[in-house]
Amino acid sequence: MLCQFSFQNFKSYREETTFDLQATAIPEFKDSLLIREKCIDLLPVSVIYGPNGGGKTNLIRALSCLITTVVKPIHDLGSTRNPIIMQQKTTAEPFLFDAVSRENPTEFEIFFRTGDYEYRYYLAILKDQISAEALDRKMIGGKKPAHIFYRDEEKITLGNILNKENVNTKVNGKMPFLSFLAINYNIPVIAEVQEWFESCIIRNYGNPTAEMQIMVSDDEKTKNQIILLLNEMGIDIEDYRLDDSEEKLYMIRTIEGEKYELPFDHESEGTKKLIAALPVILIALREGRLVIIDELDAKLHPKLLRYVISMFKNKKINKYGAQLLFTSHDMATMKNTIFRRDEIWFTALDDGHSSQLYSLYEIRREDNERVNSTAAFDKQYLEGRYGADPYLQNMLSGGEWI
Repeated sequence: MLCQFSFQNFKSYREETTFDLQATAIPEFKDSLLIREKCIDLLPVSVIYGPNGGGKTNLIRALSCLITTVVKPIHDLGSTRNPIIMQQKTTAEPFLFDAVSRENPTEFEIFFRTGDYEYRYYLAILKDQISAEALDRKMIGGKKPAHIFYRDEEKITLGNILNKENVNTKVNGKMPFLSFLAINYNIPVIAEVQEWFESCIIRNYGNPTAEMQIMVSDDEKTKNQIILLLNEMGIDIEDYRLDDSEEKLYMIRTIEGEKYELPFDHESEGTKKLIAALPVILIALREGRLVIIDELDAKLHPKLLRYVISMFKNKKINKYGAQLLFTSHDMATMKNTIFRRDEIWFTALDDGHSSQLYSLYEIRREDNERVNSTAAFDKQYLEGRYGADPYLQNMLSGGEWI
């Protein structure tokens, strides 16, 4: 489970930026939290709002960059332990609007839990070269972390766990040492970290081709779950069939006693989106994976988006600690009946064209009190009270029209 992700000098983000899935001490939706003894509760869902160009997608790209930088060399050399469900690799590009940042490394730091441990992984990349890297872990509930390894350019220092394994420390400057170890050795601590990175699912539904990338399962249980969920969302499909010879997917319906097959590409945009997204979401819920989706709301009715969110917040459905992180423009779901205040995040550009990230929980009113949990989040956002400069408000309130 993802606990916290920090990064700096990546695309539109110049300063150190932290995205936190550790729950704050607020009362709303406490029964939806991912709870484990001896550690902070985690959020099952987080959403990022903001204007076009404000940095929503670049936050997703930053997390994707870290994950794919680790996983791609493992995948390319056939050493994966988990089925990979992700987009193409994202490169580490620095903030370009000042001369200093261009020459500095892009830095990432991530904290996550798996098994009985919490891990910290740090990676710094400068012009495609790994300039620094570190991996630590501590027992959940423990205080002192153990150093697995530390890398400073070409020099790699091993902790006690790896010292016992007699590993080679000569690694290509472009490859993470974590990836090198996963490819060449069978070390339990490295395998556990590798499997977590590989389990992360990355999708971009702002890209039309993503809707055509369908994961079709022949497993009857999975197939029935997909059909049941589609029916519950008001899409009356009773079956689907993949024609291998035509390489086409057909949706099957019975209308007035007659069966009809409709090619997938003839379905509505919302139906295509759901059919593309549901198998991925079910895998995440079934296996406790992190799902990272850019523009989950694209072409999706707000009612259907709420249904997807509710699955991750329902402990009876989300039994294994799956998490959903997504960007959205949809105001209809920015409600106190759907999200906690610490689950809503905003991005916006500052005067130096650098993206800033902050949660609704962090915002203070004029009286220095936090935004009330019963507030109309969507209304206040459109009024500009949350500082993310909704473009709709800017268009309506100022400027001359030709």
